[in-house]
Amino acid sequence: MGTAFALSSDMTKPIPSVAQYMTPSPHTVGADQTLAHAHVLMHDYAIRHLPVLRGGKLVGMLSERDLALIEQFDHIDPRATKVEEAMSLGVYQVAPETALDVVVATMATKKYGSAVVAQDQKVVGILTTVDVCSALAAVLKTP
Repeated sequence: MGTAFALSSDMTKPIPSVAQYMTPSPHTVGADQTLAHAHVLMHDYAIRHLPVLRGGKLVGMLSERDLALIEQFDHIDPRATKVEEAMSLGVYQVAPETALDVVVATMATKKYGSAVVAQDQKVVGILTTVDVCSALAAVLKTP
């Protein structure tokens, strides 16, 4: 069993921003591109989340889980089915300067696998659960 601990108020550290731990310039996919193309991107770049853009604007998120779910249906042809038919519309979007603890708490509460980081309506990064684990490791190591 793990040991519970708490930091006293004199041991607090400044909370880093999302920008410090996000993956910058994430790969994206167009809403009108095919699921087969999205598969290639995810495989080639070893990623599980693709922000979906239409005309440069964020319109959704496509995850490995979304692909697996929609491709269970017999009538779905990944070479003909568009990303917009499988993407999730509810994208958790934050600014780069947002405090990491706020984003991580929201991701945990809402069970989000990622947060899209946007500035001036442009996708500038993505924070995934893997990034959050890296941030936690870094924070736990520092005095």
